[in-house]
Amino acid sequence: MVRAFIMVKADAGDAEPLADAVADLQYVTEAHVVAGEFDVIAEAEAPEVRDVMHTAATEIRELSGVADTKTYVCLE
Repeated sequence: MVRAFIMVKADAGDAEPLADAVADLQYVTEAHVVAGEFDVIAEAEAPEVRDVMHTAATEIRELSGVADTKTYVCLE
């Protein structure tokens, strides 16, 4: 299994509905609204790296209210 943390920067006022939308995506196990440089942190688990990257690079980026993302793949 591959695990990654996906940081999502939301447009103003979009953090809560965006976290809910991210949480509903396949391979996303959790999504939380946080304070800091990013507005939502999501955890994803998938069988392959490409599945995690597709979730981050395509599915999350296509959601309304997403301004930016950064993905950190766990090495352990």
